[in-house]
Amino acid sequence: MEPLLGAKIGCLFALLVLTLVCGLIPICFKWFQTATATGCHRRVLSFLGCTSAGVFLGAGFMHMTAEALEGIKSEIQNLVIQNRTKSEGHSDDGADSAYMDYPYGELVISLGFFLVFFLESLALQCCLGAAETPEVQELGTAHELEPHSHGFLPSPSRGPFRALILLLSLSFHSVFEGLAVGLQLTVASTVQLCLAVLAHKGIVVFGVGLRLVQVGTESRWAMLSILSLALMSPLGLAVGLAVPQGDSKAGQGLAQAVLEGMAAGTFLYVTFLEILPRELASPEAPLAKWSCVAAGFAFMAVIALWA
Repeated sequence: MEPLLGAKIGCLFALLVLTLVCGLIPICFKWFQTATATGCHRRVLSFLGCTSAGVFLGAGFMHMTAEALEGIKSEIQNLVIQNRTKSEGHSDDGADSAYMDYPYGELVISLGFFLVFFLESLALQCCLGAAETPEVQELGTAHELEPHSHGFLPSPSRGPFRALILLLSLSFHSVFEGLAVGLQLTVASTVQLCLAVLAHKGIVVFGVGLRLVQVGTESRWAMLSILSLALMSPLGLAVGLAVPQGDSKAGQGLAQAVLEGMAAGTFLYVTFLEILPRELASPEAPLAKWSCVAAGFAFMAVIALWA
């Protein structure tokens, strides 16, 4: 077996095992169940949830959004250069400059944000009758009367849907991470990139598992979700191994960049409209919660130096 192939296969199994272990920890241990937690235990879980919210925030801005913006800008520049070469001096430099200066990356990310916003609004509109059942009304009243509530919590009916969107966006991103590892040309670059991915993937997937527990997902479905997410990076790596060298960007670079941008937009939607509001809904220990969110974001910002 060639050293490069052996290194990539080792990275494949490392990505699979780490994702499974980190994602299943909060699902398999009852200590992470917030429904039965009281006192100091509940406060620790709250701080842990705030830290995971900071991790999601950092992953959204420092990794997914940054990579999507860079990829889309690079692909647009390549398209402009190709068109300029084909026109052989007949191109309009002013028009080319306008095309390159337009914020395509930000537009794609915003489209991802609004796509999930539309789908969620459509689902709620279609299920409006179910949302008005006595059980949901009673639950909403309980939230309103809770002594430590701001009067607003994310709707219980939206929690599972947003958890699904979170999984889908991370799955897209994980496929592209694995693909990047699989396309490396040397053992050193393969191991370096894989270590960078592992450094932030473990804590992010742990946060996903914790989120699934907090929204009340059944254990078997939560485990199945983590297993599906764990297979995404190895799948992308396997695709990278199957792609002949030199053909990795043949007509596929722009599509990949756009998909990453859409995934980043959906991830930011869930982060800002589900994760952060849920963790910050209670006014208890606001400075401690801020510190936890900042610590999670700082961790991802430091990891971005290598990832």
